[in-house]
Amino acid sequence: MTRPARARINLQALQHNFSRVQQAAPHSKIMAIIKANAYGHGLVRVAQALPDADAFGVACVDEAISLREAGFDRRIVLLEGLFTAEDVGLVNGYQLDVVIHHESQLALLEQGSLLRPLDVWVKLDTGMHRLGFSPGSVNAVTARLRDIPQLANIRYMSHFPCADDLDNSSTPSQRQVFLDAVATTAGEQTLANSAAILGWPDTHLDWVRPGIMLYGGSPLAGRSAASLDLQPVMTLGTRLIAVNARRAGDAIGYGGDWVCPADRLIGVAAIGYGDGYPRHAPSGTTVLVNGKTAALAGRVSMDMICIDLSDHANANVGDEVILWGEGLPVDEVAAAAGSISYELLCGVGSRVQLEYI
Repeated sequence: MTRPARARINLQALQHNFSRVQQAAPHSKIMAIIKANAYGHGLVRVAQALPDADAFGVACVDEAISLREAGFDRRIVLLEGLFTAEDVGLVNGYQLDVVIHHESQLALLEQGSLLRPLDVWVKLDTGMHRLGFSPGSVNAVTARLRDIPQLANIRYMSHFPCADDLDNSSTPSQRQVFLDAVATTAGEQTLANSAAILGWPDTHLDWVRPGIMLYGGSPLAGRSAASLDLQPVMTLGTRLIAVNARRAGDAIGYGGDWVCPADRLIGVAAIGYGDGYPRHAPSGTTVLVNGKTAALAGRVSMDMICIDLSDHANANVGDEVILWGEGLPVDEVAAAAGSISYELLCGVGSRVQLEYI
């Protein structure tokens, strides 16, 4: 018998969300961000379902090689760039684009040997203070790149830390810092992540880089995915493996944190933090049983959760339990667990089977 934990991946919803990017930024090229196994949705299958993407953004060489070996010949961009000298040959051999954000990476390119043209994206730190060259160094970095044999196109990028907050003035300030820095350079430009695509249209520039919005999570604070016309792509589900009658005063699960306030039916579902369901989801977190709301009761275990079936008198072993997705936004579950949708989606474990529809 196979374990019932499944993640159903709706590729039509993915394509719908991609169309929302096209509607919001009709004059920009689209770099679909599919790092971290496409946010847990399956790298190759997601790429196959996005034929209109102009490029794919990944975090590391291994992800890029998986795409190339699956037959993808579109532009693939390594968002974190080079890690070692050996990466220079791999990047060039597999015809990948590379982001450079640090002097050490620039030195690797200068010291390496390129056998074919290489496109580079120069990342600038306009205010996030995580990665990137200082805006004032753009001309010097560009000049050094131009001296490298086989160096082809140079593009420029930066990243927003607060674009999800439409009242935060740092986003327009960063945009201006970026535009001032690249004013005298020639090369395509990209700033907009999912939040900026929907909330800051003047940041769209030549390329946009949708991530979470492709998968149906809301990128904007205080706005639901549904209100932004985004559809859930992953529906994480399992089934009840036990339904037990418990008495008032019975403590449920590890630590006895949750105590039955009255006689209750308690269901046990086959999923837990070993599958990527958040361990810190508290009692009361919503799940769906046969399409109706129910609530967690007690701590999340490695392989199981307990569910208060007070309003499910007819629940039986084998009934479907939805943890997030259709009918239950992942953003809602993430908020209950003190997390974000990105973490929940990326954290789905390898023993959860992905099923594509």
